[in-house]
Amino acid sequence: MQADKILEQRLLDKIRQLVPEEVLLVENYIDSLYQHSSDVSLTLGAAKLSEPALQKIWDNPDDAEYDQL
Repeated sequence: MQADKILEQRLLDKIRQLVPEEVLLVENYIDSLYQHSSDVSLTLGAAKLSEPALQKIWDNPDDAEYDQL
């Protein structure tokens, strides 16, 4: 927990030294990280939801030989 506070303080100190334009770049970068995380979560969720529908396609005797590859 203490290490988290130290890291947070170091980051805040560095951000405070930036000019306003650079602070905006940092903010945009952080926003892109959040967006990426959200995109990954949505993709994984959609894949999980589609599994039952695709199970019929994946599990059939005609395609069983591909499972061995």
